[in-house]
Amino acid sequence: MLKSRLDSFRVCPSLADVWCRNFMIADMVTSDTMDSPLVCTKPAPMPKNTDICILETESQTEFFPYRSPAKFGGRVVNDVTLLNVSVRVRTRDGKEAVGHGSMSMGNIWAWHSQTLTPDQTLQAMIAFGKKVAAGAENPGEFGHPLELIYDYSKEYQRLADETTQSQNIEPMVKLAQLVAASPYEAAIFDAYGRVHEANSYNLLSKEYCNRDLAYYLNSEFSGEYLDQYVLEKPKDRMPLYHLVGALDPLDASDVEKPLRDGLPEDLAEWIPYNGLTHLKIKLNGDDLGWDVNRVLRIDQIAEEVQAKRGVAQWFYSADFNEKCENVEYVLDFLKRIGEQRPQAIERLQYIEQPTHRDLRSYPENKMHRAAAIKPVVIDEALVDFDSLLYSREMGYSGVALKACKGHAEALLMGAAAQKYKMFLCVQDLTCPGASFLHSATLSARIPGVQAIEGNGRQYCPSANKGWEAFYPSMFKITDGTLGTNVFDEPGLGFRTLTEM
Repeated sequence: MLKSRLDSFRVCPSLADVWCRNFMIADMVTSDTMDSPLVCTKPAPMPKNTDICILETESQTEFFPYRSPAKFGGRVVNDVTLLNVSVRVRTRDGKEAVGHGSMSMGNIWAWHSQTLTPDQTLQAMIAFGKKVAAGAENPGEFGHPLELIYDYSKEYQRLADETTQSQNIEPMVKLAQLVAASPYEAAIFDAYGRVHEANSYNLLSKEYCNRDLAYYLNSEFSGEYLDQYVLEKPKDRMPLYHLVGALDPLDASDVEKPLRDGLPEDLAEWIPYNGLTHLKIKLNGDDLGWDVNRVLRIDQIAEEVQAKRGVAQWFYSADFNEKCENVEYVLDFLKRIGEQRPQAIERLQYIEQPTHRDLRSYPENKMHRAAAIKPVVIDEALVDFDSLLYSREMGYSGVALKACKGHAEALLMGAAAQKYKMFLCVQDLTCPGASFLHSATLSARIPGVQAIEGNGRQYCPSANKGWEAFYPSMFKITDGTLGTNVFDEPGLGFRTLTEM
């Protein structure tokens, strides 16, 4: 395999240089002639006995309807489809284990198509996700999960093109690729921990990884490994961020058709029901009056409810889902709220992705002025390290990590955000069950993340059935916090329902 790669690069010396640099092979020498052999004067790192290979994979989907619709970015979502992937791995000395990964496909959020229906984008993402998992089977290739995933991800575009061409539809965007591949990536990290009977967050040091972070990021990370950017143990407890969707009733006067399913009907009921202290507010981004009034009303209702509870401190985040035309909209939004309810601005922790995700197509949308007031975090636009670096140039001061973009991606971007002293948060994709627990492990292990978003319990509680009994501290919330100290088991830190 090594020889074939070098042979293929002889026709392009510059690519060969990059390949050898990435494998930590220094001083590559090529002659001026294309036919001359490549010479690497330093060998690649020695493989480790802890390395794994992928023997087989299995994929399946689950469908769950929402109890009530969720609206964000002008789009309405009524259900969730989960892609679940299991991976069997083997170490060099023959030990085997099976790992599991699960994630909401989130096609409405990940793939904004003007020509395809939601069902078309969903089916394409599922097909691609299954293709990624099946193509990962390679008993002859060993490595750490971070390395296996990073190297294999270079095939994602080809696999995505094969998928969309077979369905005769437009190309799949990179964000959709990351979401669809994320269950397979989670399963590998889970399997790696299980085969070594340890938590995978504790297997990220030089002792286990063959390459340092400079291979994945840049020379600023030379000699560093991910164990420097994750906690040795999960945080004990963390606040829960509750989503206030654009369609969600705020009090009884907004409830047109009561659900009567035993859960709260409006925000005024949700706050005491879960003891909430953190509210994520979805905004329209193209209707300033509505957005301002929405926040003012939420703050007023929260004040009244929290006063009855004797709670003096709570927080908000504002998510425009890319709908703002420019930074002036954000500045006007903050100004108007500050003029009418300055305490609401004080409670605002951060602002999420105000303008279009394609940052390079809108270079005028710089966030420096808004970020001087509150942290402005990149979300939909964050698809790789280059996009993180560019977001900093554009004035973004924070990063929203998501398990749905891939476990390796989340760890790497978390490390970069810490290195550059950026604000950090972890966001949810209406993840229920195992996908929610996976997302929560990132929040619990990455320094600087202050809360956990978890809105699956609001919109699709049926997908959490069974999980509450085994992880009550994560699903039965009464004081607004989640007991994340439970994530100390092998793998990603938790078991599946079939194991309990």
